[in-house]
Amino acid sequence: MTKQPVVQNDTCEHQCGDTTRTDELRKSLIEDEIIGMAQMFKALSDPNRVKIAYLLLQGKELCVCDIAAVLDSSVATASHHLRQLKNMDITKSRKVGKNVLYSLNDHHMEALVTMTLEHQKEKRSL
Repeated sequence: MTKQPVVQNDTCEHQCGDTTRTDELRKSLIEDEIIGMAQMFKALSDPNRVKIAYLLLQGKELCVCDIAAVLDSSVATASHHLRQLKNMDITKSRKVGKNVLYSLNDHHMEALVTMTLEHQKEKRSL
């Protein structure tokens, strides 16, 4: 993959735009969906929560104690992050005996974490 050239001035030098196209694009913005997406990215803006999502991608199901051990954090801290991820439907949980096991909520979350990781690896290799 080749590097993109650096653009010195990132604005158009003349008035342009296709009003038909921009009107259609404007209509495609559904405010509730956009806000939900922003909240999801906000939940993943913390490095520890991204680490948890990555661990769940790798381990499929983990309990709070396992996540706390890997992150070298307290169970309370890991639990706090998991609760935030669960509130945003990024993770889900199920109780097995006295343990609560967490996993990524669905294949969309797995794809998001996987694609983001692949993007970072590509950037590093340039």
